[in-house]
Amino acid sequence: MSTELHHLEPRSLWAYFEDICGIPHPSKKEAAIVDYVKSVGEKLGLETETDHAGNVVIRKPATGGMEDRKTVILQGHLDMVPQKNNDTVHDFEKDPIKAYVDGDWVKADGTTLGADNGIGVAAALAVLEAKDIRHGPLECLFTVDEETGMTGAFELRPGFIKGDILINMDSEDEGELYIGCAGGIDTNAFFDYKEETTPGNHQAYMVEVKGLKGGHSGLDIHLGRGNAIKLLNRLLWKAHRDFGMRLSSVDGGSLRNAIPREASAVVTIPEDSAAGFEKLAGDLYTDGKNELNSADPDVQLKLTNTDLPKKVMDNAVAKNIFNAVYSTPNGVIRMDSDMPGVVETSTNLAILKSNQGVVEAATLQRSSVDSAKQDLCNMMRTVFEMAGARVEQTGEYPGWKPNVNSPILKTMTKVYEQLHNKTPQQKVIHAGLECGILGGTFPHLDMISFGPTIRNPHSPDEMVEINTVKLFYGFLVETLKHIPAG
Repeated sequence: MSTELHHLEPRSLWAYFEDICGIPHPSKKEAAIVDYVKSVGEKLGLETETDHAGNVVIRKPATGGMEDRKTVILQGHLDMVPQKNNDTVHDFEKDPIKAYVDGDWVKADGTTLGADNGIGVAAALAVLEAKDIRHGPLECLFTVDEETGMTGAFELRPGFIKGDILINMDSEDEGELYIGCAGGIDTNAFFDYKEETTPGNHQAYMVEVKGLKGGHSGLDIHLGRGNAIKLLNRLLWKAHRDFGMRLSSVDGGSLRNAIPREASAVVTIPEDSAAGFEKLAGDLYTDGKNELNSADPDVQLKLTNTDLPKKVMDNAVAKNIFNAVYSTPNGVIRMDSDMPGVVETSTNLAILKSNQGVVEAATLQRSSVDSAKQDLCNMMRTVFEMAGARVEQTGEYPGWKPNVNSPILKTMTKVYEQLHNKTPQQKVIHAGLECGILGGTFPHLDMISFGPTIRNPHSPDEMVEINTVKLFYGFLVETLKHIPAG
């Protein structure tokens, strides 16, 4: 195992990625990485500009003889998803990512790696630095806060970028060209509760669901992985009905766009029902293990005796929460009828947390069909409102409609065929890309997205395949040579 990345090829790209790993940059905390990217542009003597939101653009003139080519925008986002294993000590606002080489992959020690989208950012910086690449005029656009609402893309104003072609470098399968993506919206429910004194004849348990793979709620939603919140709630719902269980607190999931890997609750059970509760937990664990034996074989359900809490949640509100979580759809709702194997519409129950008299349930709906997305949002709203919750729907972003006649698609397809003697796949991704938003603000742009092979993004199992990074960068460099004249 090696912790050094800069010896990998292409060296410039990996050196920049190693720098990026050393700079804390979770979503909404990108000030240090913004300063770093700006410093690179300024040290290279290139025109560097920052807007009011923190987005950065660096402009590089064309190399000799390429001045008449269309201006290309290389685009990536600066933030990363901060996820860690429960037993990993890491402060994403202070600590560097501990990246290392493991065979054919680069991984991180107990945390997300940030290859999404650090590799794309590093590739753009490597192109800016390079003196041996032929290219037309370039603009490298680095956006902020993509992972928690695409705020940077939404805040871009006309005139900040001036290019004709946008190459987004935030996709995760080498050999695939993405020409469309799903749109999304958050449906968040809030249950207000009062606390009551814990019954005196109860004993307390910490209930934990862990060991799940989690993953990206768009890219991985079709894999049938377990949702820790839904699994935990199966036990809570049944124990509440059968044994008079009381809920003191609940804490599941952490990010709106990640499948929750872990969830826990502090509950109390009448002392004479404790044995029945423990048997129920064992039975439901066996059921979950059998159901997930291929998709999530390491699922765990753990009961631990704990100190009896002084307060528990209002019983009627707790019942409404259990019913709502049980009723909430989760996972793939519909596959695309025109593109085999592609998810059209899905939803992810991402967060369930209690805090100072409020339990929040956060969900994210995605669809490449706007009407289907809205219908699913209405379904979610109905479930939560029937359970007495306040509902807010926020963070909506548009999908990106595919253009099979895109000039940059034709160019990159031809270049890939020349490089590899095979045709790249054309894909629509069931995840949010900034292209949908950028296309609304800059409707003239001809857009495409591609990247190296990244597995398990948005989870501590995230990894990037080393050889595909070399292929990705070589493809990018060769594409820049073949951009047509304006």
